Amino acid sequence: MNVYVTTGTYDFLLKIKEKYPDEKMVLLQNPEHALLLHETEGKTVFASPRRYQLAASNGNLEDGIFFIFTHLPIPDEGKPVYEFHFKKNTPAIENKPGFAAYRLLRPVKGDTYIAITGWKDKESFERWKRSIDYLLIHSLDLDEIGTNKSTYDAPAFTKEYVIPQDEEEG
Repeated sequence: MNVYVTTGTYDFLLKIKEKYPDEKMVLLQNPEHALLLHETEGKTVFASPRRYQLAASNGNLEDGIFFIFTHLPIPDEGKPVYEFHFKKNTPAIENKPGFAAYRLLRPVKGDTYIAITGWKDKESFERWKRSIDYLLIHSLDLDEIGTNKSTYDAPAFTKEYVIPQDEEEG
């Protein structure tokens, strides 16, 4: 499965989504920008997308309202270890109250993975963050997968997104 991501203004991305109602797209936003995510077996309709392969998934993104995108640079030698760790630990999140979906996006170019978790509301995510399972999942020694190397200019970072209110109904 291919996953494509593009960003822009909410109104512009909404027009793209509405133009292709048969495509599996989710429109998200945060205070900085809007983001349109397109999941497809084929090509995207986006002019200049960031391209990913779906490495792991569960649930429907449309079932969530609050999303966490964790961007994590992983060098080539660490990619298999990171994917194994992610897949091994996802059962700990799947049955948590308020969990809606997750996606692990493997970059087609570059080294930055995106781990997406979707939640029914922000409070569900905050409860998950305070859980023992969360601490266990995030206890992987990052040196093991090469993310603490000083050769990386960009450290891991997280962004929060929501599905805008008018999008929840459609």
